[in-house]
Amino acid sequence: MEFLIVTGLSGAGKTQAAHILEDLDYYCVDNMPVALLLPFAEFCIASRGRFEKVALVTDVRAQANFDALFKALDSLREMDCVCRILYMEAAEPVIVRRYKESRRRHPLYGQGRTILETVHLERKLMAPVRDRADFIVDTSSTNLSQLHREISRLLVEGGKQALPISVIAFGYKYGLPLEADLVFDARFLPNPYYVDELKALSGMDAPVYDYVLGQPDAQAFLKKLTELVDFLLPRFQEEGKPSLTIAVGCTGGRHRSISVARALTEYLVGRGCNARLINRDLNRAGDYE
Repeated sequence: MEFLIVTGLSGAGKTQAAHILEDLDYYCVDNMPVALLLPFAEFCIASRGRFEKVALVTDVRAQANFDALFKALDSLREMDCVCRILYMEAAEPVIVRRYKESRRRHPLYGQGRTILETVHLERKLMAPVRDRADFIVDTSSTNLSQLHREISRLLVEGGKQALPISVIAFGYKYGLPLEADLVFDARFLPNPYYVDELKALSGMDAPVYDYVLGQPDAQAFLKKLTELVDFLLPRFQEEGKPSLTIAVGCTGGRHRSISVARALTEYLVGRGCNARLINRDLNRAGDYE
């Protein structure tokens, strides 16, 4: 089991890092008291796989308990847990600008200090944690997609995570899938609905699948479709896209769309992609395809 402490300077991007970690399948908890860390860890371990990766976000407000935090992490390591610290920082002028733009209040601001003096004080107080950090990320000149790539590189084995891909077969008469990133129309293909022995079947059945994919236009379409997806996937991943949804539609979402979406999913899985097929409208009642 893995525990990741996300900490660092206020305004350096801890919240954005937490969102990215959720995309990487971490269970994120914000500002959990240090005293609850071990009981929470024992609960996670007892869940038997429900919480495999946990990220705990903390900041300078926990400074009085940094020693307790380090002791808790040492105890977790004795329990065979992987425990690491991700420290977020940025140049002081950058953090000052971010606070001015957001108009948020720094957690240490007050007592006659300027924002710059407050950030300088926080950097000094956080030094013991920075010294113990496994990873240090400077976000001074980093946008969100770059931050996603950097955190993925640091935390995911091999530097890359398989992009989750959902391939949705749908019927246009039921509306477009709202979550779709890419939409392709298979209604130009011959319709198995008008073949008596295929009408009651679906693209999940071999006779329909073979009928649709046996068409020369279907083969040409699938070739161009896979070439386009091959071109786009590394670029989507490079930009830090957390998931991809590809939708293939026909009239009723039963024959042609399922056949093409199924073939595309099988192609992606064969390439080692994390792809799954969703037949959105397969079980809907309808009198035409």
